[in-house]
Amino acid sequence: MQNINNKEEITIDFPNNSLVAIIVGNHNLNITKLEKLLDVNINLFGNQFNISGESKKIQITKTIINNVYTKLSNKKINKLNLNFMEFETEFRMLADKSSSNFDLNAHQVINLDKLVTWKKHIFPKSIGQKNYLNALNNYELVFGLGPAGTGKSYLAVAKGIDMLKKGLVEKIILTRPAVEAGERLGFLPGDMKEKIDPYLRPIYDALYEMMPSDRVEKKIQSGEIEIAPLAFMRGRTFTNSYVIVDEAQNTTSVQMKMVLTRIGEGSRMVINGDLSQVDLPKGQMSGLKECQEILNKIEDIKIIYLEASDVIRHPIVAKIIKAYDNINKDLQ
Repeated sequence: MQNINNKEEITIDFPNNSLVAIIVGNHNLNITKLEKLLDVNINLFGNQFNISGESKKIQITKTIINNVYTKLSNKKINKLNLNFMEFETEFRMLADKSSSNFDLNAHQVINLDKLVTWKKHIFPKSIGQKNYLNALNNYELVFGLGPAGTGKSYLAVAKGIDMLKKGLVEKIILTRPAVEAGERLGFLPGDMKEKIDPYLRPIYDALYEMMPSDRVEKKIQSGEIEIAPLAFMRGRTFTNSYVIVDEAQNTTSVQMKMVLTRIGEGSRMVINGDLSQVDLPKGQMSGLKECQEILNKIEDIKIIYLEASDVIRHPIVAKIIKAYDNINKDLQ
């Protein structure tokens, strides 16, 4: 590492010409954006990257380029689809570890996708999550389809809190069908709240992670946050609301049409589900699967597909999901 005019300089090189060209991008677009993001200078000499700037920033730049190259080499990224989102994702992952590694400053992430809640700022952590968040930002009706652990519910709740905090909506409505793994609420003990609460636990967990507990309770009591089973939505119109329908793979066709037609002025709706986890009676089509086929060509509606590579839980979870997916493909 050299020190030139109070700036440091490092050089990294790679053996594969074609992968270097992919990293650089058409007309050096990826490198130009990376320079702007991290306030560094990057010059390319053959397969050699020459990076100059402040010490911490050039180390971050080096790490990001190395990580993207490694993913390309290991075929974890489709060479034909690489764009700057992959570099942004790597940066966010480093930002999450900033306290122990790079001590990133707030201005370095100001231009990246960010959801602001009362307790923390939340960033997408994969390309799939970024696409999902982009859809939440730009469409009034979004479907998030994918396995557990891909952050569908978590990011949807974060987006709702972000909009509520900024005054863009007046309330958040969180709902789901009251069906789970063969259990029917009519056969379970307790009143409706006691019956439905265990099934909404992941949503409660997300709320309490993003908001102080007293604020959550106050907003539930005031009606600014409403949590209820899907059956309670019949006959209503949601205005100036952010509506999240979770576990939507367990909706019937009638339920799905009912909830979709509740959207009123100033409202947004997010419908999440995993079509590999349908708990409806045998022979009954999932309302989520049906509407996915009916609505996929409407321009104002966005359907995002998340995959095992977007799982943010323990790394072994992604491997388990992928193994089951492979078995299911073999059986089809």
